[in-house]
Amino acid sequence: MSNSLYITATEARSGKSAIILGLMEMLLRKIDRVGFFRPIISDVKDQDHDINLVSSHFELGIPYDKMYGFTGTKASNLVSLGKQTEMLEGIINKYNQLNDICDFVLCEGTDFVSSVAAFEFDINAEISKNLSCPILLVTNAYQKGMEDTVRSVEVALKSLSGKRCHTIATIINRIDPKDGEAIIKLLKDKDLTGEQLLYAIPDEPYLGKPTVGEIAKLLGAEVLYGEEQLNRHVHNFTVAAMQLHNFLTRIERGSLIITPGDRSDVIVACLAAVSSASEQNIAGIVLTGGLKPEKPIWKLIKGFPRMVPILSVKENTFPTATNAHKIHATISPDDDRKITQALAIFEKNVDTKQLEEKVITTRTTIITPKMFEYELLQRAKANKQHIVLPEGEDERILRAAETLLRREVVDITLLGNEMQIRKKIAQLGLRMGLANIIDPLKSDLFDEYVQTYFDLNKHKGITKEYARDMMRDVNYFATMMVYKGQADAMVSGAVHSTASTIRPALQIIKTRPGFSIVSSVFFMCLEDRVLVYGDCAVNPDPNADQLAEIALSSAQTAKTFGIDPVVAMLSYSTGESGYGADVEKVREATRIAREKARESFPGLKIEGPIQYDAAVDSSVAKTKLLESDVAGKATTFIFPDLNTGNNTYKAVQRSAGAVAIGPVLQGLKHPVNDLSRGCTIPDIVNTVAITAIQAQSEKGLL
Repeated sequence: MSNSLYITATEARSGKSAIILGLMEMLLRKIDRVGFFRPIISDVKDQDHDINLVSSHFELGIPYDKMYGFTGTKASNLVSLGKQTEMLEGIINKYNQLNDICDFVLCEGTDFVSSVAAFEFDINAEISKNLSCPILLVTNAYQKGMEDTVRSVEVALKSLSGKRCHTIATIINRIDPKDGEAIIKLLKDKDLTGEQLLYAIPDEPYLGKPTVGEIAKLLGAEVLYGEEQLNRHVHNFTVAAMQLHNFLTRIERGSLIITPGDRSDVIVACLAAVSSASEQNIAGIVLTGGLKPEKPIWKLIKGFPRMVPILSVKENTFPTATNAHKIHATISPDDDRKITQALAIFEKNVDTKQLEEKVITTRTTIITPKMFEYELLQRAKANKQHIVLPEGEDERILRAAETLLRREVVDITLLGNEMQIRKKIAQLGLRMGLANIIDPLKSDLFDEYVQTYFDLNKHKGITKEYARDMMRDVNYFATMMVYKGQADAMVSGAVHSTASTIRPALQIIKTRPGFSIVSSVFFMCLEDRVLVYGDCAVNPDPNADQLAEIALSSAQTAKTFGIDPVVAMLSYSTGESGYGADVEKVREATRIAREKARESFPGLKIEGPIQYDAAVDSSVAKTKLLESDVAGKATTFIFPDLNTGNNTYKAVQRSAGAVAIGPVLQGLKHPVNDLSRGCTIPDIVNTVAITAIQAQSEKGLL
């Protein structure tokens, strides 16, 4: 079941507000707690119009500041400073806070108020992906021909598809009623929408009519009379600058009369028109030039039994009329007539049952790198673990530790010379008051750890002095902290080799029951999904039994991190098409993995041998392995040897611009993870978060 939907448009004034009202009413029929969220709102003095409209009409009861991410100015400043990642993280954080208290969140994209519509369209696409929301696209057909409308839809859908967004429906709004069916047919003939739903909603002029109150607000007008009637709708504007007999012929139903404030004759004529049964009823009067009626006229106004709003503005007549014509009508929260009309039009032109089913049953599989990294930190924070970092004197480790401590992701112990570490922290200007620092050689735990190491390994003929030498090594000391329960997990490797990180773990912590080897996976964060690659860092040439074990360990790791494990056992051959020792090894490993999975991992989908293209591409899968539950859908890829795996992950990382997180070690009793010596600060932060989640999983806290 889906728990979100993202509404984005192709341009300004597309009529999103009316469609959002219809969607909210549709959702609330089936879902108890529906939230409303705008990632970026326009800079306005008052509250955002659409947030106010939806929150008020549907009585959501959600604090205003919980329903948006950033103002337009703040978001633009972050982007211009190269901090788009920070902006996305902020939006994800605010969205998830709302998502935690709601069963469903309806998101509305930007209003296209910037000078570059394409930029806003791209931002909306990026945000929708990072929130993992399917998209409902709204295109504006107002005063456009059929060809222009179809072209607009075509460009928008191709752009969203190219950005790997999941569009489930398109609504062509404000369309000429006579063109609706023809445009839908053209789009279907072009096969632009595929399995998407497609609807056309005709333009309703009434919804585009502003109220006198909206005009008063946007003109900065003073309301002289008729404040209780500001909800009258303005159908047109009439400038009264001509003689009276010419002016009277130009009065129409719903006219807003704009006239200088000293034109008493026009004011009196308007009063007469309001009271006359033979004249059209006007919407109101705007008096310009800062001039107000004299006392006799004012007394006359107050004596009329029927009256309309009278406004006063400081500007002269011409600029007032020009500004009034530019006003874009909205649906006010207290305008029940417009709201009712908008809901009626939506229900008449949209198959709400069909759309409701599509929205609620569609769950996007998009997982962006930023979303995955954000989820890592949030999950680690949910139940803080204690991580020991033995390379405490490295600058990257210190900077990453500051980030982790300030964001309250984990508790940290740094190992090394305390004086040197404190000095470096001061030099770098870091704030790390909560960091625990241990110098192994001066620690009260040192002798205890030496004895424990000796007891664990004395059957190998080691001496006490040898054990003491081992404990002087920060990796051995850190590993012993984990073994003794004085830390939950360890992360090393920024300045040490993989062997230096893993060897102490194998000697002290050892493998989990039922596991004979330690293996690894990389999380490969592509543009729209996260895949699991194993083993790309530890085992050079695993045999069939070991390969099966790597597959099951990798599947469990994938599941721990919220990735549905669909396992592809890779080879240069698919199915029964090829032979050879390497293929047979993968075929045997697949058999063993399936057999073991019946007890340890029921329902796990495993296929092998299978080539990478057949595992990842559904079109190739149809030709090579049509009946497979894995082909074209794989998320977890098991490589036959280290040479293949290591080269493949690096090729994908460099050629496809993927973010590779890892290696993540698996198979140990307690989590220990290895960093690359070329790791960046974000690499360290992500690896520590992953290690913390592994520690949570080991304790049954997930």
